[in-house]
Amino acid sequence: MKKLMTGNEAIARGSYEAGVKYASAYPGTPSTEILENIALYKDDILAEWAPNEKVALEASAGASIAGARTVASMKHVGLNVAADPLFTIAYTGINGGFIVITADEPGQHSSQNEQDNRNYARAAKIPMLEPATSQEAKDMLKKAFEISEKFDTPILYRLTTRLCHSKGIVECEDREEVGIKEYVKNANKYVTVPAVSKVLRKKIEERLYNLKKFSDETDLNYIELNDTKIGVISSGMSINFAKEVFGKEASYLKLGFTFPMPDEKIKEFASKVEKIYVIEENDEFIEEHVKSLGIKCHGKDVFPAYGEMTPDVIRKSVYGKTFDHLETNEELIVPRPPTFCAGCPHRGLFYELGKRKDVVITGDIGCYTLGFAAPYNAMDCCVCMGASLGSGHGAQQVFNMIEGNKKRVVGVLGDSTFFHTGINGLLDVIYNKGNSISIILDNRITGMTGHQENPGSGFKLQGEPTNIISIEAVVKACGVKNIRVINPNDLQEVNDTLDWALSNEEASVIITRWPCALKKFSAQDIEEFNHPFTTKCEVVQDLCVGCKKCTKTGCPAISYNKEIKKAKIDRNQCLGCNVCAQVCPKEAIVKEGK
Repeated sequence: MKKLMTGNEAIARGSYEAGVKYASAYPGTPSTEILENIALYKDDILAEWAPNEKVALEASAGASIAGARTVASMKHVGLNVAADPLFTIAYTGINGGFIVITADEPGQHSSQNEQDNRNYARAAKIPMLEPATSQEAKDMLKKAFEISEKFDTPILYRLTTRLCHSKGIVECEDREEVGIKEYVKNANKYVTVPAVSKVLRKKIEERLYNLKKFSDETDLNYIELNDTKIGVISSGMSINFAKEVFGKEASYLKLGFTFPMPDEKIKEFASKVEKIYVIEENDEFIEEHVKSLGIKCHGKDVFPAYGEMTPDVIRKSVYGKTFDHLETNEELIVPRPPTFCAGCPHRGLFYELGKRKDVVITGDIGCYTLGFAAPYNAMDCCVCMGASLGSGHGAQQVFNMIEGNKKRVVGVLGDSTFFHTGINGLLDVIYNKGNSISIILDNRITGMTGHQENPGSGFKLQGEPTNIISIEAVVKACGVKNIRVINPNDLQEVNDTLDWALSNEEASVIITRWPCALKKFSAQDIEEFNHPFTTKCEVVQDLCVGCKKCTKTGCPAISYNKEIKKAKIDRNQCLGCNVCAQVCPKEAIVKEGK
């Protein structure tokens, strides 16, 4: 059976065919759809969203130790969060096969940095595989489990955005039922006290030695000889990009097993070609190794050090130009920056927060990061997932050292991010008697990655109802005394609550509670929020004076007609949040039918 699949879908299929029993992840572009698609095989695989990537890797490692084949998936920055257990599981090894999937982001399409996670394989001393097509994404995953179990090691399985989201034909096969291996208590393997770890450290070097021999033997690394004037060494999607440029005018060393690297195959390939290009995205991972073997090659001296190695980039780097194409007049292109959706519950909060004086706002990773932009200008920094409350506390402590200081710091993060790593930041604030203000935007779902469930949503990944973790109860348990839960669409309530928080000498927590405008509402949502987003707003033209204040809310449903100098609301986009009506000084915006 053949199917058209993205790389993420193919990995899910490969997990099914390989006999995976358990999978865990935290959603993050471009990896999100891996676990969402694994979850579709609910009769065979238990798939769960974890609060963060560290917990996902730990849960999957535990499942592996118990004897099942397991998968943990995450985006590249997620592996930073999960690095602690990764390095230790590299020491202990596994029982059931264990694959750690990292989806890297050359080009930074949806990420705060462009780190190259191939370096994690070298640092943790674990083998790494890099598929190049959807078919390989499925097939190589199955081989990865075999390698994992043969060499008693977790495997780092590196993808990039283009592979995750592009589609290809995949030949599907039946599931191979792999039983759960017997668990045998073995403290000298799994309990990493120093005396044990010192012994395991030696075993890692023995394993690497054997893996290096395997790298030269495996057909995951192979030579494709064509014209020998140019030789290309590459891996992952970059090999596809290179072939699109050079075609049969070059020979290729295609690396699928990229750590440890196949020294003998590299030397063999180098002896058969005249000039070598190493084409890879981000760091000089392959290039440095090739040069360490005494082989001359061109890499980052020709190609950019960052971004995607697309055919256009390769062609321009090697030949100095790309294919001829129609020129566009960039002056005619209308810039369309991302913005909050119409009806977004974050709009009212940031509209009012951005107007506050002497307030420094530490932001976080999520839809609400857009609060930094116009018209809100309501964010001063954004570091990483869950950093807002901790960095806000540190900033406030320093401002408090300044005599006569009036600056207050407000940390802002979403519900899923709070559960991810934000709780620790709040504990830091309370434990160290801080007085920063923490705002948790509870929109009832993980909005930024496409509405995945989280500990506060009431449902597990595969649809099963579960316990709802109350954010307010967690905040109280952290020792916070000053807590308010508000409707962020009520601007008066927002302002009154901000006044209250800013007047407190102790730490305060504000929880804004309103569902994401794009969310599929549960019965509880409909009851609690009284059938949200079922009304529309309209502009009473006779009352509108064209002051444009409503457009300053940044709602994409609102526009300004320059000919008649009045505002207009697109009812196809409007969801009736009523923020614009509260801003209008002439009461010219009303609910339809009133």
